[in-house]
Amino acid sequence: MKTIVIKDNDLSYAVEVIKSGGLVGVPTETVYGLAANGYDDAAVARIYEVKGRPALKPLSLLVPNIIVAANVWAGIPKSAHLLAEAFWPGPLTIVLPRRDTVPYIVTAGGNTVGVRCPDHPKTLKLLRLAGVPIAAPSANISDMPSPKSAKEVLEYFDGQINCIIDGGRCKLGVESTVVSLTTQPYKIIRQGALPEEHIRRVLGLD
Repeated sequence: MKTIVIKDNDLSYAVEVIKSGGLVGVPTETVYGLAANGYDDAAVARIYEVKGRPALKPLSLLVPNIIVAANVWAGIPKSAHLLAEAFWPGPLTIVLPRRDTVPYIVTAGGNTVGVRCPDHPKTLKLLRLAGVPIAAPSANISDMPSPKSAKEVLEYFDGQINCIIDGGRCKLGVESTVVSLTTQPYKIIRQGALPEEHIRRVLGLD
């Protein structure tokens, strides 16, 4: 397989790759992700295989807006609306109960799913054109540093994935903060680029 690096704004090939079950390296404001159709079990399984990711570690889904998030979450509480309005697009992943449409391979057998709207124009365009939520953990070999450029993604996966969208260097270079809203008032699962005090302020807890 030849891995194509897409440097311009024509994402038609990347869209076709997603729709046909392939893998795409995608830029975000945090780190580059390794993306596949989040509704396609075989494509998601390929992410785990290529990364060497343990099957017990769930994946999050990327969406272009909260409207699409409603297709993968079983319900959206007020707290999720508040956080999405304040921080999406941006470095916040929100965990809530999943709909049955989300394959268990995405959630590692669990009943919740993390969802994020990334702050990068090319990946937002890909999400809109592909028309599906995208499973996209960091585009690295498991336990290796997360890539901040298309070049670094290519070094990991040249010949193993279909293409990489070159969106320049990631402006943050730190993974998203992951917050679960399945417990009251919330639980930080991973502290990342978004400080917890910003979450508390939006939820009216300070």
